[in-house]
Amino acid sequence: MSIDVCYLNRDALFSSETEDYRIPAEPDPGQEVTIRFRTARNDVDQVIYRELGQDISVEMEKVSCDEFFDYYEHKITVGEEKVYYYFQIIKGGGCCDYNRLAVRGETLIEQAFCITPGFHTPEWAKGAIMYQIYVDRFCNGDPSNDVETNEYIYINAPVQGVKDWEKPLETIDVGYFYGGDLQGVWDKLDYLQSLSVEVIYFNPIFVSPSNHKYDCQDYEHIDPHYGVIAEDGGEVLEGSGEEGGNRREENKLATKYIARVTNPVNLEASDAFFARFVEEVHRRGMKIILDGVFNHCGSFNKWLDREGIYEGVRGYEPGAYVSKDSPYHTFFKFEDNSPDQWPYNGSYNGWWGHDTLPKLNYEASKKLQEYILTIARKWISPPYCVDGWRLDVAADLGSSGEFNHYFWKQFRKAVKEVNPDVLILAEHYGDPRSWLQGDEWDSIMNYDAFMEPITWFLTGMEKHSDEYEGSLYGDGEGFFRAMNYHMSRMQTASILVSMNQLSNHDHSRFLTRTNQKPGRLADMGAMAASAGVQYGVLRAAMMIQMTWPGAPTIYYGDEAGMCGWTDPDNRRTYPWGKENLELIEFCRYLCGIHKRIPALKKGAVKKLMADRHLIAYGRMHGRYKAVVVVNNRKTEREVEIPVWQLGIGKDDILARLMVTTEQGYNVGITKIEHPQGYVQMKMPPVSSVLMITHVEEFFNEIL
Repeated sequence: MSIDVCYLNRDALFSSETEDYRIPAEPDPGQEVTIRFRTARNDVDQVIYRELGQDISVEMEKVSCDEFFDYYEHKITVGEEKVYYYFQIIKGGGCCDYNRLAVRGETLIEQAFCITPGFHTPEWAKGAIMYQIYVDRFCNGDPSNDVETNEYIYINAPVQGVKDWEKPLETIDVGYFYGGDLQGVWDKLDYLQSLSVEVIYFNPIFVSPSNHKYDCQDYEHIDPHYGVIAEDGGEVLEGSGEEGGNRREENKLATKYIARVTNPVNLEASDAFFARFVEEVHRRGMKIILDGVFNHCGSFNKWLDREGIYEGVRGYEPGAYVSKDSPYHTFFKFEDNSPDQWPYNGSYNGWWGHDTLPKLNYEASKKLQEYILTIARKWISPPYCVDGWRLDVAADLGSSGEFNHYFWKQFRKAVKEVNPDVLILAEHYGDPRSWLQGDEWDSIMNYDAFMEPITWFLTGMEKHSDEYEGSLYGDGEGFFRAMNYHMSRMQTASILVSMNQLSNHDHSRFLTRTNQKPGRLADMGAMAASAGVQYGVLRAAMMIQMTWPGAPTIYYGDEAGMCGWTDPDNRRTYPWGKENLELIEFCRYLCGIHKRIPALKKGAVKKLMADRHLIAYGRMHGRYKAVVVVNNRKTEREVEIPVWQLGIGKDDILARLMVTTEQGYNVGITKIEHPQGYVQMKMPPVSSVLMITHVEEFFNEIL
């Protein structure tokens, strides 16, 4: 039984899965690995390396020391199996464990450090600045491909082509199109580069009838409404599309839409345009991630053809809704398979019961499985060479957990064989551990270990703006508890490439959350989303976003001060010409800092202190250190930050790079004194501060 060591300097104890404390950090089978551990100088009697599940317990060798710390090492050679390890610290007559949750009386396997031999996440994605674009609302670069009013019927209503870019969104928004397209993104690549964006993540861009495109119609092609309509023709509908009408019969008359999305000339031109677009993005040194919606498709999908788009069009097989003899019959599960249900069998399973979102029936169709894997390979191969997949509702795919894991293992093999550096990143809520074992996903959209803790701490709001919880607002200790607990469910290789967002297309805009008012568009109205917002809180949030482990991901327009309730109000058009230019300049400078500083991209993170409305933490990468302090209280406070815990000693020059406040920000470089390893400073109301060592190496052009 371990006995806690009450007189041990616990704040000095440290190890991590980063390359400072595990060399190499992501080893292959057969490689020798150096495991490192840190203690206060001359503070402990022994450090023991121990492996869970193995009868291995080895005293580590003290190999070096510095002003504050002793460093211990142990070398192992990894095999094919995972290695779960922790450290036992012995002092006097007592001992304690140190694992990924820091000091513990004993260690369980889920708390241990883990080596997964052969598991690598792409280096380019570690700490990369990503920018999410909801294409229809970003920029209209080619009006000739705009969806036209009455072009077709979608969910019992004619679609609307919106000519006024600034028109407020409707509460039922999916059939309204503002004209954003890939040409518009191309036109703004200089702007994205000015923000230091390294990766563009697109919401779905394949052929689809909705503006969100999470109801795919054709996985093989880019939607010509986002690409190129080389041959236009046909007519829009004259009917009203009133509820109760036969949308299939009406859409069979949507000859303009049918021509646009089924004509091979338009599809091939759009694909070729996308290939040129990717080439240009790559030429500029950026990457692209596509959204893969493989759990379900849409009722417009050519495999089902519920809407009559493909029936009778040359070159297309009959859909499973149309004919029982369809080659795609097994792609869907029909509750009633009797022959008299065809043609037009509507008994197929829909995701969450939605007949516009037919669930794909993988277990019953090897053909479907291989088809999706072919799609996954196609878009990461020449001439497109896309750099990553974001997987929509990835845990829902299939009808059982067993099959779900089987499929994602096959998916990983398929894409990594084409390009080992492709990023596989999944949308997921809850515990992701079973998918992050090194043989399925690389990482996740980081709700539990980023978006939620930061939102609760800074605003007290739930991420949809559906509720306010005062007990979580300003709870600094709770912030670190939540972060540490959820980060411990991921290996560090996954954490460093996780998508860290403040806002996205499924949740309210973070700036709206700063008003601390629960609500949605339907009950509060659009104007209320921007009432009482706090820019100082947003700046502090961006500071954390750009300095916390992971890939900071900006949802288009957050940097310009966009507000909005949750879906659909979070999908407003980018306010070109009416941006908050001060906020953009702040974001531009902060992104530039993140991109320059190694500690902010790949460094380990360490809590330094926490209080009500106060957090401080550090990042460490080799000799580079960064310190972040956030005061979310509405009054000034004095703080004393123990920067010695990062190894910042008397000979290190520590400089303040940026301070944010309610009024704005300051980027003047100021030397910060740190006698005996402590920084004493006054934090303004609602403020944040970033300090780094070796500032001269990164900002010579400023000094």
